[in-house]
Amino acid sequence: MEMKKFITFEGGECSGKTSIIKEICQMLEEEKIEYITTREPGGIRIAEEIRNIILDVKNTEMTPQCEALLYAASRMQHLSQRVIPAINEGKVVLCDRFLDSSLAYQGYARGLGMDSVLKANNFALDYMPGLTIFIDVSPEVALKRLANRDKSDRLDLETLDFHQRVYDGYQEVIKMYPKRIICINGNNSLEEVINDCKKVIKDYLSRC
Repeated sequence: MEMKKFITFEGGECSGKTSIIKEICQMLEEEKIEYITTREPGGIRIAEEIRNIILDVKNTEMTPQCEALLYAASRMQHLSQRVIPAINEGKVVLCDRFLDSSLAYQGYARGLGMDSVLKANNFALDYMPGLTIFIDVSPEVALKRLANRDKSDRLDLETLDFHQRVYDGYQEVIKMYPKRIICINGNNSLEEVINDCKKVIKDYLSRC
């Protein structure tokens, strides 16, 4: 089931999603539109605890299969406890990452296969975003940005090759869901990227 007011943001590391979502929130407040923000993995207590396990730099022995299933478990709880209730209340939900991340990271970059990841997320597939914005940043640019921030989680420790596979994975996901996913050039200035995202979302919500 497509939830029209469920809007997700996707992209590789250092794509600027946090800053972009903050500006979108300000736009919605100005438009007097009720909304919530959330993230994956996380958004609620149980999912945040799962997030800590997934991203802990000490957990380097975690298998790709375990990682994928933890993301799926977090997603199920997050959907039922935070996203769906907000949608039922008529609110717009802005979510930093959703199923597409699992397809790109675990399905493609980790080599598990997208079909396997989809099967692990079967419960989530009953509830899909109405709109997904993909911030398209090249892996080279992302790693340059990453070099300037603390390596706070396992994904920050990955190589350029891994981030290239994630990027390639997203390109495959975009082919799978061309009507839902809108690509924004994330190599532009942050101001340009924010303005492009605002235009897309304002136009989309005007048609919901």
